Amino acid sequence: MKKFSIGYRTLKTALGASIAIAIAQYFDLQFFTAAGILTILCIQPTKRKSVHAVYTRVVSTLVGMTYAFIFFEIFGYSPIVLGIVLLLFIPTIVSLRVVEGFISSSVIMMHIFLTADFTTDLLLNELGLMAIGFGVGVVINMYMPDIQHGLFYNREKIESLLKKILAEIAVYLRNGDSLWDGRELIEAAKVIDAGKSLAFKDVENHLTRKENIYYMYFDMREKQLEIIERVLPKITTLPVMTEQAPLVAAFIEDLSEHVHSGNTASHFLEKLDKVKEEFAKMPLPNDHETFIAMASLYQFIEEMDAYLVIKQSFKGLK
Repeated sequence: MKKFSIGYRTLKTALGASIAIAIAQYFDLQFFTAAGILTILCIQPTKRKSVHAVYTRVVSTLVGMTYAFIFFEIFGYSPIVLGIVLLLFIPTIVSLRVVEGFISSSVIMMHIFLTADFTTDLLLNELGLMAIGFGVGVVINMYMPDIQHGLFYNREKIESLLKKILAEIAVYLRNGDSLWDGRELIEAAKVIDAGKSLAFKDVENHLTRKENIYYMYFDMREKQLEIIERVLPKITTLPVMTEQAPLVAAFIEDLSEHVHSGNTASHFLEKLDKVKEEFAKMPLPNDHETFIAMASLYQFIEEMDAYLVIKQSFKGLK
């Protein structure tokens, strides 16, 4: 059985609908409960989506009211005319890209149909319901829970997993074997997805901001993880352990101990260049297996160069 819980969005929906209905009732508006419905339709997961929801609903409702006024006043208030109105109205809001507002506009159009008399008072009544319903919805949805803790947690988690992955690669290069099952790779991918999702939500909760440094961070880590996954077979299928393996292992071990959100990639790129120099000074292979192993190790070094360049392009987190 799932644990019963009430989320913040549920609370905002209940509170917003109650406030909207109370305000509409206070001003003695006809169909005052509709204000609550309009508010519910504007409670969205993010601030930006909430503002967009209001935009689509306002535009579609104004279009719907225009159609209702023209057709009902000319041809009468009958179900057939209502059907014709909907037949023309739906393609119109689709072409205007405000189809999300169909339900809210339908609510207002039904009020007009039920009243069967499009007067100035009715127009003001419906505009009042819209102002209260949409206004309360936007105001209520301006509160969003802080997700910085979740971003920070996922950042620390992915760094911890990368440290473990690199450390296990170093162990394999030193010993030629490892009991590591690679589960951190799967977990790392999940943490990155969760982090990017949270970072995107953070962008959506800031109306003027179009990018998020955390999203860029997790995107950078995703690219690094792709490189690691690509080079692992080159390491785990080495036919023999060469003299260069401990040299590369020492570098990877050092790198694993300095995984963080700052930017020290330039320092490690310099270290990697020294590894390449040392690598070149070592004896050439004297058999086919050693040649394959050395070639795979050098390809691995080149991939780690790309790994560090990706980090270097990221300005870092405080």
